[in-house]
Amino acid sequence: MKILVLRFDAPMMSFGATKVDAYGPTDMFPRRSMVTGLFGNALGWDRTDDDPHTRLQDRLRIASRCDRNGSSMRDFQTVDLSQPFLKNGWTTRGELEGRSGAGKTKNGTHIRHRYYRVDSVYTVVVTLVPANQSPTLEDLADALQEPARPLFLGRACCLPAAPIFRGFAEAPGLRVALASIPRIPRRPGSEQAGEDRPLMARWPEDDPGAGQDEEALKGTKHPITEDRDWCMDVCVGRSWVIDGTVDPPRSTAGAMEVRS
Repeated sequence: MKILVLRFDAPMMSFGATKVDAYGPTDMFPRRSMVTGLFGNALGWDRTDDDPHTRLQDRLRIASRCDRNGSSMRDFQTVDLSQPFLKNGWTTRGELEGRSGAGKTKNGTHIRHRYYRVDSVYTVVVTLVPANQSPTLEDLADALQEPARPLFLGRACCLPAAPIFRGFAEAPGLRVALASIPRIPRRPGSEQAGEDRPLMARWPEDDPGAGQDEEALKGTKHPITEDRDWCMDVCVGRSWVIDGTVDPPRSTAGAMEVRS
């Protein structure tokens, strides 16, 4: 199968997990709704374009590995949304946008705990099922290289530190790709323990190449809610994923070719 290879590299990233009250945790790995939103933003879709987002999300198959683990950070936030200067906000389109939702009518100070992955780097592989519908992998690659709007990794404050699009690869499955694409080199002078060990990874239970990869069935199988109802703006559904490890090569010698 043809695979799109991405790199998530930013000072802060957020892979939204289930929120409880004022706590917004981050998962260890990106989820399908987040990647769908990333592509939608690059393509210039509006957040209210429900049908295109839903169709793309249904077709996406993703897997990811953590090349640099980094750490978790909690951001304690307070804001009084009733202040007059917060009634409107500027968007990246340069148009004035009014505040809506629960914060429009509630007064007083709101407290939020937002969690981020800090100083981490991920390799993410993506394919589409079916592959011949629009947008294609080539359309998504073009959009990432010339996005309609500024891109971010999870939340608007999470700006990429490096280009997201890395190229295309061919592999029988997503986990095979993660295990075959060379790992990201350590930073010069880095002595972080464990950087040469197998890397933490996540892939879907129904990885299209699982039948050709015995290692794809190893690891911890568990369900996650990774999709979004783009009309109701809520998280929905349940997907089964496997958390395990991959041991990609440390150099390009004999590794899978990633081409532009």
